[in-house]
Amino acid sequence: MALSDRQIRAAVPGEKPIKLADGQGLFLLLNPNGSRYWRLKYRIAGKEKLLSLGVYPETSLSEARKRRDEARQLIGTGIDPSQDRKDRKAAAIQATEYSFESVAREWHQRSSGKWSVDHAARILQRLEVELFPHLGARPVAELKTRDLLAPLRKIEERGALDLASRVRQHIDGIMRYAVQTDLIDTNPARDMTGALAVRKTVHRPALPLERIPELLQRVEADQGRPLTKLALRFALLTFVRSSEFRFMRWDEIDLARATWIIPASREVIKGVKHSHRGAKMREPHIVPLSRQTLAVLDEIHRLTGRFDLVFAGDHDVFKPMSENTVNTALRRMGYDTKKDVCGHGFRAMACSALLESGLWSEDAIERQMSHKERNGVRAAYIHKAEFLTQRRRMVQWWADWLDANRLLFVSPHDLAEAGKA
Repeated sequence: MALSDRQIRAAVPGEKPIKLADGQGLFLLLNPNGSRYWRLKYRIAGKEKLLSLGVYPETSLSEARKRRDEARQLIGTGIDPSQDRKDRKAAAIQATEYSFESVAREWHQRSSGKWSVDHAARILQRLEVELFPHLGARPVAELKTRDLLAPLRKIEERGALDLASRVRQHIDGIMRYAVQTDLIDTNPARDMTGALAVRKTVHRPALPLERIPELLQRVEADQGRPLTKLALRFALLTFVRSSEFRFMRWDEIDLARATWIIPASREVIKGVKHSHRGAKMREPHIVPLSRQTLAVLDEIHRLTGRFDLVFAGDHDVFKPMSENTVNTALRRMGYDTKKDVCGHGFRAMACSALLESGLWSEDAIERQMSHKERNGVRAAYIHKAEFLTQRRRMVQWWADWLDANRLLFVSPHDLAEAGKA
């Protein structure tokens, strides 16, 4: 017969455990110490098993019957309720231990060895600001592509398209790590490719080579700070990136070998943004120096040779000249730095002239430009092959070509042919 609450309350413990049956396998186990436990006896796959359903009176008679019925429904479909409970408990533990934030932090820790300290800090900040508030507590196994896209859409709405692209790469790395550590079977981040808006590439303006004489004449006629004029000439002769020469130190120059070695990173200058930057590819880059470049450095040395920085600031010699110095000078000379030419455009002009001359291999030009080779296998060979002998001749030819264009335009091809003759 079915139990009643009155029977349960009136039951007296004995010297041995007593079973009070309710029906359909449900019974109350009354222990000698007075404790009362609900149990369900059932058979599955030919084996008799017991399932704990709670403690009386915390679990009432009606609640125990409800849990019995739910268990019997599982049994009816061939599911063992005991194993189902274990699986659910394991899933709950996994959801806590393997949340997106915990997996992301583990991925970051494992990956940070291949990053600089500053880069690792920037990535962690992006995770903490852009992702953890939205995805941090979510179990990584439950995340779908639409879930991963949601925080990226918010970044996209702010117009920060570059940031959205970087954060998407971080998400892909995190979810790929989850696959590699057997937390998920497939990477849902792969399907985000092409889902975000892409900022249209804006090429830095550069003058046609025919206007080089005009540029050189305006540089020479400029009435600005002497060091600024020398910086323009140096940038033209070496066509390196702005941060590479702005943060340049005198001890990086080897006058005996006529070379400048841009380190992979530099000592930080307090209060100067990005002053740790060295060569953009994060590996030392050798820059051969032409005779004309050495002459410019000799003039600069008279101005800043007693300081650490080659291009020391006007107001504070312990800080470099402003990143806007070169472009400000170009605007003073009458150029629109968004349409005509900017400092970075010197690189495009040099590359164009070197290619047009037909004298130099593309590999040597790419190495001189310090471009990253996209093909990993080919990059390994180019990295080992510095092409220094050819590059020394190349930068000297470029400096001579600039000299040849001080009054009238001489095409790179014509100068190259004249040199051959």
